[in-house]
This record gives sequence, C-alpha cells and structure tokens, in this order.
Amino acid sequence: MKVWTKEEVIQYTENADNLALYFYTPLCGTCQVAGKMLDIVEKIVPEFEFSKADLNYMPEIAAQYSIESVPCLLIFQNGECKEKIYAFQSVTNLYDVLKQF
Repeated sequence: MKVWTKEEVIQYTENADNLALYFYTPLCGTCQVAGKMLDIVEKIVPEFEFSKADLNYMPEIAAQYSIESVPCLLIFQNGECKEKIYAFQSVTNLYDVLKQF
C-alpha cells in the first residue's frame, strides 16, 4: 500500500473510483493487524486501489469524513465515500465488503 500525504488524500479522493483508503496511527496495535489484513486483501481485489495515511497528520481529513477512531477504512466510488469500516473482523469480511462495489 502506498502511503499518502494530506495533499495526496485531498487530490485523489475527489475523483476516486474504487479506492480503499486506510487511516491508521503508528502506535496503534490494532492498526498493525488491520494493515496486515489489508495487505492480503489488496492482492486478491485488484479492482481497487489501496492507499494508507497516518491520521495523526490529518485532523482536517478526520473532521471532513467524521473519522471517530483508527483503524478506519474509507471506500470510495466515483469520488464519493460509500462506506466507512472500523471493525475489520477478518480478511474474508473485508473481501466480501469490497466485492459489493
């Protein structure tokens, strides 16, 4: 997964189609596990672009999308955030959610 800056998040989410944007913080243990699950899902769902961003440096983005905690996965289609996931549960669950789009 490519790590995006705040500027990249703003630029690419405006017209994003099939984007899975993962927000994390480096000291969050749950985020580490969620990131590993997403690494697997990225390989089996090639229709989506996967990127991640450290939410510590993006309070404006957190407010814009009403992100309440990390880990958080935002799913974009046609430049619109269609889904927000906090409970990653399993690789299978993430796969099933993304395949809905």
